[in-house]
Amino acid sequence: MNRPSDRKLRLGVAGLGRAFSLMLPAFTGDPRVHLAAAADLRPEARQRFVADFGGKSYGSVEALCADADIDVVYVATPHQHHADHTRIAAQHGKSVLVEKPMALSLDEAASMVAAAHRAHVHLIVGHSHSFNLPILQTRDHVASGAFGRARMITAINYTDFLYRPRRREEFDLATGGGALFNQAPHQIDIVRVLSGSRVKSVRAQTGAWDLARPTEGAYSALLTFEDGSFASLIYSGYGHFDSDEFEGWIGEMGDSKQLHSGGRPRLFADRDDEASFKAARNYGGPKWDVSPTKHVAHQHFGTVIVSCERADLRPTPNGVMIYEHGGARLESLAPPRISRGEVIDELYAAIVHGRAPLHDGAWGMATLEVCLAMLRSAREGKEIAVGHRGECSDRS
Repeated sequence: MNRPSDRKLRLGVAGLGRAFSLMLPAFTGDPRVHLAAAADLRPEARQRFVADFGGKSYGSVEALCADADIDVVYVATPHQHHADHTRIAAQHGKSVLVEKPMALSLDEAASMVAAAHRAHVHLIVGHSHSFNLPILQTRDHVASGAFGRARMITAINYTDFLYRPRRREEFDLATGGGALFNQAPHQIDIVRVLSGSRVKSVRAQTGAWDLARPTEGAYSALLTFEDGSFASLIYSGYGHFDSDEFEGWIGEMGDSKQLHSGGRPRLFADRDDEASFKAARNYGGPKWDVSPTKHVAHQHFGTVIVSCERADLRPTPNGVMIYEHGGARLESLAPPRISRGEVIDELYAAIVHGRAPLHDGAWGMATLEVCLAMLRSAREGKEIAVGHRGECSDRS
């Protein structure tokens, strides 16, 4: 048996889609991980996985989770299946790394937490951009108290999210479609990590402005924390302004990009044509791009500013900007060896060393609660009080 310091996590992947593609550099670049098996409905994806990694492949998540040679299951199936697949993995004694959103309802999320607890396995919710090293570095500065308490956090991101190729279900809120379920968890996680306090209430508005892309593509929200601080979240996925301009044209994945290179891509004949276009470019498809992206800096999710009592802090793709005493300085960070390595750090520390993860099931459930409160606030036109055991209630 390997000593704990030498142990590899034998990973089973449930779902070889877009999320897997984004996590793939971390899985293949980290010696602590071994890609042992995968499950996907697409035969071409399973065949590609076996060819690339020599692992086993399965046509169902149930069969994958029953594999005794797997330690942890990465649940990257469509959002509406996260709860079922997490429970199945836990029932087979597997720890779980589940993509955001953790689930689509608080009842589902609670059942996932309970299943992991019963099985004595770890449940970690990620990736979100709160794992990014510049965010964690900024969090450490806030927690140190060196600049006084954090009073206000501003998070802004403008992208072309709504005009990337989509399947039908990605426009349906009932199956986790739209910007609220897909993008808001990033910003919610970030401001929660930076604040260090619990969210107390939520007031939000959402925008769905393109009838041809019938889902929420934008939102604005004010989160109030128990310690009296607050955070503003602004997001637009309508492909006009690109806020990567504020980050020196470093893209979300830490890559260099051309000025104003986003926007609205090709037009599709219908939803089936669009889904086929996307499938062809997914892992294993005929248009899958095997060339690795050159990461010149850390990943990010737009502009974030933490206003402390004696300084403003701004995580950037290259480090943390510190604004105080009328000046500014960059606390630089070297480019990452592999992207999203912080996810593996947290996963490995929990499973191998028994360290309590930050992004555990309870954390993911609290983020989901805020996301659902944003949707409800926009729908009902009022502020929503957020509980801490998975309930949302009207603010009196």
